[in-house]
Amino acid sequence: MIMINTKLVIEIVQGDITQQPDLEAIVNAANSSLLGGGGVDGAIHRAAGPELKNAGKALAPIGPGQAVITAAFDLPNQYVIHCVGPIYGINKPEAVLLADCYKNALLLAEENKIASIGFPAISTGVYGYPVNEAADVVFETLEQLGPHLKQVKKIRLILFDKKSYDIHRLKLDNMIQEEN
Repeated sequence: MIMINTKLVIEIVQGDITQQPDLEAIVNAANSSLLGGGGVDGAIHRAAGPELKNAGKALAPIGPGQAVITAAFDLPNQYVIHCVGPIYGINKPEAVLLADCYKNALLLAEENKIASIGFPAISTGVYGYPVNEAADVVFETLEQLGPHLKQVKKIRLILFDKKSYDIHRLKLDNMIQEEN
């Protein structure tokens, strides 16, 4: 856990993003159709139920770096913020588009007065973004944007596998050491 400012906490956990009942919103690593897919996207759609697909259909399509918000339906959260991450090696510039995912999701959270939000490792699955590079983008973005957040009080990075968790944990620990 790290404090970016006196009011913002960042946590890292290994687990299932669909099982985070203490978060108001979770972020879906969506595709542009917002109709569900594999990985995190598929898991969120299965847990939320068919209403999520219908809600997404009305907001689609969105492009890499963009974000939209829907209700969470059968999930234990209030909202799902859908972001389309870049496909590594195809959508350029990848780092800018990935940073935009996190920025736009947090801006939607701010607009909707959401105090707690959980993110997966966007674009690191089938979109092929190397986890180590993606983690750098995440923490750089959080360092830049974190001090400006007023509504968001807690950001949780929820990593499904141990390797992704370990990479993010190491980067967070390094950030903490640099602050001290």
